[in-house]
Amino acid sequence: MNPSDHAKHALGWLHTARFLTTAPQLHHLPAYELPEIAFVGRSNAGKSTCINVLTQQKRLAYASKTPGRTQNINLFALGRQGQADAVLADLPGYGYAAVPKQDKIRWQQVMANYLTSRENLRAVVLLCDPRLGLTELDEILLDVLRPRVEEGLKFLVLLTKADKLNRSEGAKALSIAKLQAGGGEVRLFSALKKQGVDEVATTLYDWIHP
Repeated sequence: MNPSDHAKHALGWLHTARFLTTAPQLHHLPAYELPEIAFVGRSNAGKSTCINVLTQQKRLAYASKTPGRTQNINLFALGRQGQADAVLADLPGYGYAAVPKQDKIRWQQVMANYLTSRENLRAVVLLCDPRLGLTELDEILLDVLRPRVEEGLKFLVLLTKADKLNRSEGAKALSIAKLQAGGGEVRLFSALKKQGVDEVATTLYDWIHP
């Protein structure tokens, strides 16, 4: 299959995304054998927009006007003809100043537990605004993930809003993030210009259908 057909096929698969359930805590997450792809990132990294662009659905992931509002893990089933073969997990954005401190700490614990203990977690996509770079909270998340990445967990850092960077800024952001990503793949991504959409769709598809 040539790259453009493969990308179409992968995007077609992502387009099947449909709401499965929402869970405020880990014990509310349903148990199943399906491989899970988690999307994580700071509150303003453009996570909802990225998920909506990849699935070609404008309202799938709710882009709140107030970052940090969503405190639940939202799950979306993927797969043709209603036969789910994977699940996309949208984890709440972290690091937003307006959220009370105890909520932040609670949420960091939920997230760390999810990333370390969710057995069917196959891949993590970390979204990052390249103008801010990887922050302290992103670094904590990378540390939590590292043992699982060494065991074979797939890991991708997406530098979102890449349309706001010129070519040399983009190249610089990529090389810095590659140093920090500790074995993960790094890509520039722009929802606005559709930059990186085909590559990311193909990567996710291939991870689930090796």
